[in-house]
Amino acid sequence: MAFRFIRFFETLSLADLPLVGGKNASLGEMIQALAPKGVKIPDGFAITAEGYRYALDAAGAWERLRQALSGLDPSDVADLKARAARARRIVYEAGLPEDLRQEILAAYHRLEEKYGPDLSVAVRSSATAEDLPTASFAGQQESYLNVHGGEALLEAVKRCFASLFTDRAIHYRIDQGFDHFRVFLSVGVQKMVRADLAASGVMFTLDTETGFREVVFIEGSYGLGENVVQGTVDPDEFYVFKPTFRQGYRAVLRRKLGAKKVKLIYAQGGHASTRNVPTSKAERERFCLSDEEVLTLADYALKVEEHYQRPMDMEWAKDGLDGQLYLVQARPETVASQKKTTVLEEYRLSAPGKVLVQGRAVGTKIATGKVRVIKDLSQLPEFRPGEVLVADMTTPDWEPVMKTAAAIITNRGGRTCHSAIVARELGVPAVVGTENATEVLKDGQTVTVSCAEGDVGRVYEGEVPFTVERIDLTALPRPKTKLMLNLGNPEIAFAISLLPSDGVGLARMEFIIGEAIKVHPMALVHPEKVQDPKERQAIAELTRGYADPKEYFIRTLAEGIATLAAAFYPKPVVVRMSDFKTNEYAALLGGRWFEPVESNPMLGFRGASRYAHPAYAEGFALECAAIRRVREQLGLANVIVMLPFVRRLDEAERVLAKMAELGLKRGENGLKVYCMCEIPSNVILLAEFAKLFDGFSIGSNDLTQLTLGVDRDSELVAFDYDERDLAVKEMVRLAIEGCRKHGVHSGFCGQAPSDYPEMAEFLVECGIDSISLNPDTLLKTTRLVLEAEARLKKSSDKLEQHRGQQPQLRQG
Repeated sequence: MAFRFIRFFETLSLADLPLVGGKNASLGEMIQALAPKGVKIPDGFAITAEGYRYALDAAGAWERLRQALSGLDPSDVADLKARAARARRIVYEAGLPEDLRQEILAAYHRLEEKYGPDLSVAVRSSATAEDLPTASFAGQQESYLNVHGGEALLEAVKRCFASLFTDRAIHYRIDQGFDHFRVFLSVGVQKMVRADLAASGVMFTLDTETGFREVVFIEGSYGLGENVVQGTVDPDEFYVFKPTFRQGYRAVLRRKLGAKKVKLIYAQGGHASTRNVPTSKAERERFCLSDEEVLTLADYALKVEEHYQRPMDMEWAKDGLDGQLYLVQARPETVASQKKTTVLEEYRLSAPGKVLVQGRAVGTKIATGKVRVIKDLSQLPEFRPGEVLVADMTTPDWEPVMKTAAAIITNRGGRTCHSAIVARELGVPAVVGTENATEVLKDGQTVTVSCAEGDVGRVYEGEVPFTVERIDLTALPRPKTKLMLNLGNPEIAFAISLLPSDGVGLARMEFIIGEAIKVHPMALVHPEKVQDPKERQAIAELTRGYADPKEYFIRTLAEGIATLAAAFYPKPVVVRMSDFKTNEYAALLGGRWFEPVESNPMLGFRGASRYAHPAYAEGFALECAAIRRVREQLGLANVIVMLPFVRRLDEAERVLAKMAELGLKRGENGLKVYCMCEIPSNVILLAEFAKLFDGFSIGSNDLTQLTLGVDRDSELVAFDYDERDLAVKEMVRLAIEGCRKHGVHSGFCGQAPSDYPEMAEFLVECGIDSISLNPDTLLKTTRLVLEAEARLKKSSDKLEQHRGQQPQLRQG
């Protein structure tokens, strides 16, 4: 049969976008260009936009459509709803001319011949603008899943055609300035992947929150993919780091287990083609994809991005029958990739607040407003601009009011659900997946919604003050002195990496242990020694799903360190091994069974003294195993290891020997090992310590207290604690000069250069190689260092000029 209104995917490319819309053109392009490279894409066909026009022409529907939409006020929600329903009815009742019906059925039968009589298909809308072939109308029209049989297909096509006039599609076109009658609809008919028996989700070739380009970000859940797309579930999350993946390293950078409480499966009879059912406890407690499957998807994603030469947004599905992974859709990513990274907006809370609910943060902003809980579509007209929208979840029909919200909060959804996508596009903060926001928050209640604290979004009671700083990064030159960051929180690493820095000078391992792991490492090595049943139960909950509790510690720590290292790659990231004091270790789950009680933990069993000691050597082995995994399996060789509180030379030698025994030998595979220079003995014997280490980072906090003999935690003598004291500055100067003399790196990590401009100038005068700062002081200190370098250069120039004017002594 010769087809007039049908094009099979294998015959389509991006050049056909005006004919079949972006979705279908992209599927054809991928089948032609990427299937030969191993990317699996289910076959199908497109009903062209010409077929849509033909159906409406044959029914004489155009004039009635114009009348239905004439004089529409999109801000009047009730009027929009009524007119949209009328327009959809006109298109649906126009039906399909007989010759178009026969072409659709013939194309479907050809697909049946390829896949068998049990074929079911996904029927998806693919809109296009005649005069704007690059316009994207993703998410504005309907899709229908698990469509089986010719008559059911014809019905789904009519409903897709009608969905060109959903409330949100009409509103979208008005917002974008498109003529309703120059936008047409193509329909894609694609073999269904049996994800109802396995899993599905979405995938991006960047981080959707920050726009960080060097990762593939994957979300997935059990069952058909609409749950992830619409935000019905809290999905699993996976990251793969592109640069080292391309180098041949095959490892997942980071994972996050989602709740995945329901899955969408095929309905057994009845009108609905799909239905949601609860997942089992076992399904909720494990990831929906294996590491190998995550890496297969990452490989697909990189091939797609390489072909299109831009960041991409994809949908994937795993077939439960053949076990294969398929891409079912790909489109350009149009939100995070458009962020301007030259102008930085930093939102910061100015005071603490009472947290009412929390979930996943979308964006990095903060907003305050009054709560409006919306439980169904009928309540949307009650919403007022500037309110905080609170809902179980949102759908595209909610978009007209979402555009006027100060912030958005939902019970359900992950970072790529409908609420999150729209919030990013609008630039408003959203907290999704809170589980109980509609129960806890009340209409009229004032709240502050904060997405400026990492992956966790928090909703605070009342109006919590916050600040916003906007900086044009292009106007800020880089100083000669390297400025690095103190950073321990992997959740904010991608965002912080956009700041103009030279890497991470101090990554505190104890932050990851305390915040993400929560368990004392020795309690994972020897759980039998934990005598409190409640603590044992809490540890069992955290380590559920791990065959060996030690693997929980190693993997969680490795993922945290790897995220920091990936964010700044290939810049150096200096990771300090754990530096809890005994009282801090004891506060971890199970910790009190392994830690002594000391009268002065600040000067007790801490730092390097623990690492080779029998009381902690097995815990140190877990820390080293995590570092090895980051460097060797993920290829993040920019990680430098740093040892804290090294009191004596023989202690340093013992710890370095222990590290070598555990597979971290200084110098092998480019491994550098630094030492914290924070004890007077480090400065006095720097020439000897420099033989053992590649560099030093001066820790001003401990060096000050140990030089002046002041307990920095004691309020009684706090007035005597000052990094600017002459004795402390002399220690710092000697350390920097010693590093330069012996050819090792000198760094400084501490608050002093940010708090005191004269300290920044002093460090620059001494010739420090790098200064490591907290992110919130980086820009301020950059300016201070630039000013100090300029003054020093001016003084140096004047000195040289003065020398040049001196009379020369006559020889003779």
